Amino acid sequence: MEYLRRPLMTLQQHWKPLRCAQPRHCSKLANTGATPRERKTTVDRFKTQISSGPSLQDFIKGVSVHKTRAAVEECSDKHSYLSEDLEMGNSRKVYFETYGCQMNVNDTEIAWSILQRKGYQRTVDLTEADVVLLVTCSIREKAEQTIWNRLRQLTAMKKKRLKSHTPMKIGILGCMAERLKTELLEREKLVDVLAGPDAYRDLPRLLTVADGGLRASNVLLSLEETYADVMPVHHAPRGNSAFVSIMRGCDNMCSYCIVPFTRGRERSRPVGSVLEEVRMLSDQGVKEVTLLGQNVNSYRDASEEQFGGSDPTRLSQGFNTVYRAKRGGLRFSDLLDRVSRIDPDMRIRFTSPHPKDFPDEVLHLIAERGNICKQIHLPAQSGSSQVLKAMRRGYTREAYLDLVENVKRIIPEASLSSDFISGFCGETEDDHQQTLSLIREVGFNVGFLFAYSMRKKTHASHRLQDDVPAEVKRRRLEECIGAFREEAARVNAALVGSTQLVLVEGESKRSAKDLCGRTDGNMKVIFPKEDVVVQPAASNTAPVNAGDYVLVKISSSSSQSLRGRALSHSSLSGAVRHRLDEHVASDTTGI
Repeated sequence: MEYLRRPLMTLQQHWKPLRCAQPRHCSKLANTGATPRERKTTVDRFKTQISSGPSLQDFIKGVSVHKTRAAVEECSDKHSYLSEDLEMGNSRKVYFETYGCQMNVNDTEIAWSILQRKGYQRTVDLTEADVVLLVTCSIREKAEQTIWNRLRQLTAMKKKRLKSHTPMKIGILGCMAERLKTELLEREKLVDVLAGPDAYRDLPRLLTVADGGLRASNVLLSLEETYADVMPVHHAPRGNSAFVSIMRGCDNMCSYCIVPFTRGRERSRPVGSVLEEVRMLSDQGVKEVTLLGQNVNSYRDASEEQFGGSDPTRLSQGFNTVYRAKRGGLRFSDLLDRVSRIDPDMRIRFTSPHPKDFPDEVLHLIAERGNICKQIHLPAQSGSSQVLKAMRRGYTREAYLDLVENVKRIIPEASLSSDFISGFCGETEDDHQQTLSLIREVGFNVGFLFAYSMRKKTHASHRLQDDVPAEVKRRRLEECIGAFREEAARVNAALVGSTQLVLVEGESKRSAKDLCGRTDGNMKVIFPKEDVVVQPAASNTAPVNAGDYVLVKISSSSSQSLRGRALSHSSLSGAVRHRLDEHVASDTTGI
C-alpha cells in the first residue's frame, strides 16, 4: 500500500473530538489523584459522547449493506479523499518502457488507456517525459537486474533536471512491483510509484500522491480483476497485430515459477468483453490477434448463470493438476470457436498455454478453422520425468510425447514450439541427456531456453536446493540450444519448395530492399520488396505493404528463418482455396 494511506473513515457530520477517548488522556487519568467519584463521572460522560457519536455507517462512508458491488465502487469513488480534479493528468507526458512477456505489452496498453482517460499524454521521447513507467518482469534474475540498472540510469537523469522543470516521477508496474516492493520503496528509494498487475486502475491516484512529494504504492492482488471494462489502447507495429488478454493469473503452482505470487490466482475475462474487443480490432483492420494468458488455454468463464454446470474441465490424456478439477463455465474451446468466427481473414493465435489443457476438442477446432494458426506451443520444461515431478508439472515424459503424437495426428501440418529450463534443482547429467533426446525426438521449430534462476516465494525456494553449479547450467543450456537449432534447421528445410501464406510485418531489419513477415507456423520469412500480381490468376500487379497477405515460394532456410519470393497477393480464405486446388491437382496427377 502507498505511504500516504486512504483514511479509515469519512464522516458525513462534523463530530466534536472526544479528547477523553485518546489513550494518552486515559492513562493520565489513571495516574492522577482523582477520586473514584470523579473517575465515574468522567467515564459516564465518555459513554454519553460515544452513544451520540458516529455509527458504523459513518465509518464505511454511508454505504448501505444492501447496495450492489457496483454501487459500492461508485460511492467509494465519489467520496474519495482525493478530488477527481486532483487525479487529472493535465496533459502531463508519460513514457513507457515494457520488459518481458506479451502480457506486459498488454498491461502497458491497459495502463495507458486508464491514464489517457485522465488527461495524460503519451510520449516516445524520454527527455520530455514527466512520468516514466517501467512495466517489469520477475520471471528470472537477469530480467530483474536489467530493471535495477535502468532505474539507476533514470534516477541519475532525474537528479540532473533543472529545478525549474517539472520533477520527473519514476514508476514500476507489474510483477517486479509486487515482488520487490520493500527494496524498491524503502531500501533503494529509486521510485516514486509502485503498481502491481491488479492495481493499474489506481495509477492516477498514485501519481497524484507522488506529486505531493510522497512515495505511493498499491501492489494488492485481486481474485476478480480482469480489466474487462478497460479497452486497451493498442500500439502494435503499424497496427496489423494486437494482443487481447482473456485471463490473468495462474493456479498451476509449478515449483520454479513466481507467476502465481506476482499475478495471483486464475480468473477469466467474460466472453462478451473479449468478443467486443476482437470485433473492434477487426473493424480497425487488424489482421492478427493473439489471445493472452499466463495459462491461456485454461480459460473458464463462469460469470453468467447460463455458463454454469457440473462438468469438470477436461485435460490432456495422462495429465493432472495440483488443484481440484474445476467445473462449469465456458471453456477455451468455446471462446476460440466464437473468436474465430468474427473475421475469417483475421489470424488467431494464443499464448502461453499449458500442455495439460489440450483436450481433443481444442485440437480438432484448430485443425478445422482456417484462421486459427496451426502453431502449437507446448512448454515441456524438461525431458526427464524425475525433473518434471520436482517441477510439479503434472505429467511425465511419456505423457508429453503422447500429447505430441496426438497433436501431429489431428493437425498434421502443425508446427511446434516449446520452453526448456536447464539446470533445475537436482537435475543430473542423465536428466539433461533425456531433455536433449526429447528435443531431437519432437522436432520443434521455435524454442525459448533458459538456465534455471531460483525465485523467492516459490515452492522450490522453500523445499529444494539450487544445487547445479552455474557453469554446469551454462554448458547444459548451450547444448540444448545447439540441439534446438539443429532440429529447427531440419524442420525448416522441409519447407523449401513449398508455398507459404505470409502476413507482411514490414521492411526487413537487415535490408530496406527486403520485406519480412510470418507464416501460419510463426516462422519469419524474408523476401524481396517488389510488386506482385493482385491474385494468382491475374496479370495486374500492386506493391506489397505491411498488413498484406502474400503467397511466398520458399527457396532456402536456416534455423531462424525462411527465404523466398512473393508470388501474389492473397487472403486467408484465398490461401485455403489455393491449397485445395494444389491438393486436387496432385490427386489428379497421381491418377
